[in-house]
Amino acid sequence: MKIVILDAKTLGSDLDLSILDTFGDVITYQTTSTEETLERIQIADIIITNKVIINANLMAQTPKLKLICIAATGMNNVDLDAARFQNIEVKNVSGYSTKSVVQHTFSMALYLLEKMAYYDATVKDMSWTNSGLFTDISHPFYEISGKKWGIIGFGTIGQEVAKVATAFGAEVYYHSTSGKNLNHAYPHLSLEFILKDCDIISIHAPLNDDTYNLINENNLPYMKDDALLLNLGRGGIVNETDLAFELDRRTLYAGLDVLGEEPLTLNNRLNEIKHKERLLITPHIAWASIEARKKLLEGIVDNIEDFLQIN
Repeated sequence: MKIVILDAKTLGSDLDLSILDTFGDVITYQTTSTEETLERIQIADIIITNKVIINANLMAQTPKLKLICIAATGMNNVDLDAARFQNIEVKNVSGYSTKSVVQHTFSMALYLLEKMAYYDATVKDMSWTNSGLFTDISHPFYEISGKKWGIIGFGTIGQEVAKVATAFGAEVYYHSTSGKNLNHAYPHLSLEFILKDCDIISIHAPLNDDTYNLINENNLPYMKDDALLLNLGRGGIVNETDLAFELDRRTLYAGLDVLGEEPLTLNNRLNEIKHKERLLITPHIAWASIEARKKLLEGIVDNIEDFLQIN
């Protein structure tokens, strides 16, 4: 049994992958380019990919391939129709990152709400020391309690964010991007009303035809001044050029863990905003706590074991 890991680097060097050796001969590549993919998977019975794209053309040229393990929940990097046609099983891992993403959501929210960038800098550059005052409240900050928190995308992660936001004392509302997920205790609002009424808005939706470019120049102006927008879904949901314009036009705050093109490109308009302290960008890490990545590996192992038992 040949198992090929195509992008082990995205799983982290601290994750011990040796458990996979029990299934056969494991060949590990830290990264794999588009040009390298075919040669590397042609010998494989099983491949493990996080973000490397496996399309119909590649599958047609890999006669030994029996199983594709996606080291993620999203499956958009694999042509699922082609896999079914080629009788190749595809397995993802769901649920492993929920707690990690929820925690990162609130880390970003609190960092921006409490103006942490400013307060950290003012201590470290000795401004506070030289002020002679025991405190510095020059940059007022807010509590979550009493605020309206709107959640766009109300799957497992969105629902967990709602619970934590409620524990903080927020009023929680949600918007279902599919229009079908409506049976919850929290009030459901249209996207327009979420943007108009909520002080904090977090996105936890998948990227699809319904959500691509969902937040754009036409509806960003609905948001309140001083409101906070967080995107922990997928980058293409928020038009980043439109967001940059809105951040420059008035006082808004944004936290993005995902971008339309990753890593951040030099020509991304977000690089040029005037008030950089109002924008927090993290490098697609919400999913990646140590605990979450261990659960991810356990899920991959379970998927291989289940496949081998059936076959």
